[in-house]
Amino acid sequence: MSTHAPNEARVIPLRPQTSPPASGGATRAPQRPAGAPPAPAPREPLWRDLVGGVLRRERLAQERTLKDVAQTARISMPYLSELERGRKEASSEVLAAAARALGLGLGDLLSLAQDELARYAPSRVGQSRMGGGRTSPTARFDGLCLAA
Repeated sequence: MSTHAPNEARVIPLRPQTSPPASGGATRAPQRPAGAPPAPAPREPLWRDLVGGVLRRERLAQERTLKDVAQTARISMPYLSELERGRKEASSEVLAAAARALGLGLGDLLSLAQDELARYAPSRVGQSRMGGGRTSPTARFDGLCLAA
């Protein structure tokens, strides 16, 4: 038998909950114990998450439904939903069809996704130029390259 009230939902958090900041004072960053390893650097997002986010934002900005865009792109509505949520890796043909259905070119879609990626990670190209040497033979290029 359950110990919670019958009309209350039991919530199981997926991530550890953080305690609320103490009231009446400024919040401080938590201190690492001595000898503890440094916190890992934030991970760069996956390309499929970035592209999916761009597709969803463009669709919502146009106030269009999944069904409408999927029909125009000639892909299934569940598949488009999976793309938008970053759960599927789409082929270039599918991405081009989804972009066209939203009035974008494939280059526009990928450029918007690349702009998102640039917000997440500091440019290693800029760092290598300032440091005097290049870290890779392609470090002088600021563009986006996709290979299929």
